[in-house]
Amino acid sequence: MAIARALAADGATVTLTGRRQNVLDNAAIEIGGLALALDVTDPLAVRDVTAHAIEQQGPIQICVANAGIAEGKALHKMELEFWRKIMATNLDGAMLTIQACLPSMLESGWGRVIGVSSIAGVRGLRGAPAYTASKHGLIGLLRALSEDHMGGDVTFNALCPGYVETDIVTQNTTSISARAGISEAEARDMMVRANRHKRLIDPQEVAAAAAWLCGPGSGSINGQTIEIAGGQV
Repeated sequence: MAIARALAADGATVTLTGRRQNVLDNAAIEIGGLALALDVTDPLAVRDVTAHAIEQQGPIQICVANAGIAEGKALHKMELEFWRKIMATNLDGAMLTIQACLPSMLESGWGRVIGVSSIAGVRGLRGAPAYTASKHGLIGLLRALSEDHMGGDVTFNALCPGYVETDIVTQNTTSISARAGISEAEARDMMVRANRHKRLIDPQEVAAAAAWLCGPGSGSINGQTIEIAGGQV
């Protein structure tokens, strides 16, 4: 939600999407805009919700593909169903979202596509092969699209944060604690220490990077990975 707040503060007309309508409604009260429930794994829903947003608010010029599942499971313990669940949201969902939004950008002659990947998209993340593969795949998708539309005014970039102070960290704290047989405090500390500067990243830091990619002077930043991880990855 921090990215939506930052873009709204910069004057963007925002459409908020996600699975929980009540959360979206509360956010829309705070920052304005349109709140639409959406499951990005449903191709028809992505198409219809995008069309409705365009009808209500005009052409889409900024697309932030941010839906994601951050769950780890070792390969030898992984069922195909788990692999497909991760891919359906993290990679297929991003592709469907971008696919639905891109024509609007091309018609209006300007656009910014931002995929929220992860440091796992630029290196391996131990114990999470499905998640790692999905985030590598998202970067590959954005790089290919940047080549397809090179020279135009639509750019495609990936944000690659480390561990951010969000609900996902809270969920992972419980999950890691259970899997590793350690306390939740120790599990949280593992994530803190994984960031090079030894602290969790503030969501506002990621939001600021997104706002920068959409602001003046960003047109030559295309097909890039912006690593927000407290140091060299």
